[in-house]
Amino acid sequence: MADESSEEPKKKGGLVKWIILLVLLGALGGGGFFAYQKFFAAPPEDAAEVAADEAKAVDPDAAPLPGSGFNVTLPVFVVNLADPLGRRYLKLGIDVEVVSEEASAELSKKEPMVKDTLILLLSSKTFQDLSSMENKILLKKEIVDRLNQIMGGSKVLQVYFTDMVIQ
Repeated sequence: MADESSEEPKKKGGLVKWIILLVLLGALGGGGFFAYQKFFAAPPEDAAEVAADEAKAVDPDAAPLPGSGFNVTLPVFVVNLADPLGRRYLKLGIDVEVVSEEASAELSKKEPMVKDTLILLLSSKTFQDLSSMENKILLKKEIVDRLNQIMGGSKVLQVYFTDMVIQ
């Protein structure tokens, strides 16, 4: 009988260890599954379709956002800056983003007017006008405004500088 009583506590201690081990493994597995679903699993295809439908349904008459139009690359402009000694020049490459393919064709058709306007605008700037980041952003806005005047309406969304050298 002494042997039987000594075996019972070992069984209870072993059983408790197994229960704790199973509970910990279950919690760890549940946490891993949650992390996989939350961070690593791809969203269902239905969610992507719903998000696309909501984006279209927001306001169909609103102007397109920058980045969603058609790009037109203009030739590189090299102009003398309006510095007193006349020894500085600007080399500027520009991409223009327009709202549609029709606007892209219209911009290409009006390229001589665009070149004339941009050469006059750029050659009126001094080195100080182009030296800071704020002034470069203002120059981009000026170019957009001038191009929209030529195009008649707000067909130009954004102007991107692809190459800029001031010497």
